[in-house]
Amino acid sequence: MIYQFNNIIPVVDPSSFIHPQACVTGNVIIGKNVYVGPGAAIRGDWGQIIIEDGCNIQENCTIHMFPGVTVLLKEAAHIGHGAVIHGATIGRNCLVGMNAVIMDNVQLGDECIVGALSFVKADEVFENRSLIVGNPAKKIKDVSDEMMQWKTEGTKLYQQLPENMKQHWSECSPLTTIPADRNINYPEYKTWKETKL
Repeated sequence: MIYQFNNIIPVVDPSSFIHPQACVTGNVIIGKNVYVGPGAAIRGDWGQIIIEDGCNIQENCTIHMFPGVTVLLKEAAHIGHGAVIHGATIGRNCLVGMNAVIMDNVQLGDECIVGALSFVKADEVFENRSLIVGNPAKKIKDVSDEMMQWKTEGTKLYQQLPENMKQHWSECSPLTTIPADRNINYPEYKTWKETKL
């Protein structure tokens, strides 16, 4: 659902897909080919949220801020299931892992990877290509070319998903039995089996 707040209406590029069970409120600007999954809360009531082209915000993510702050997700940022971004800047082509928490005034450089369940304290700044894990999170090494290939390939799937959802997604009633001819071809994603983070 899309909601205005204080007469400020979210801006969403028509190429993006916002699941109807997501909630986008107020001063939010969403670029091209962005996917927002069900249960996501993107709340621009006290400040602004800018989500650049090719980002994805997966199921049950929360994006918010303290008053007067702008949250920025740069191009191709990939926000994993259940993650929280509060008043931070996420660099271009970053990956924030599932259920990670990124706190106020954090600056992630481009092509960083934040591990699942990590907690990044307020005011932390990380250079480009940092691999960040733990609670509290810290950089443990540089992101390799192989890791970035793995991340980028996964993000490309999400960049195609808005158009796929618009073409093939609809509400329906469940079947009661499995059809005998059910044969599903899923997208190829080879590197996830091969890449060790």
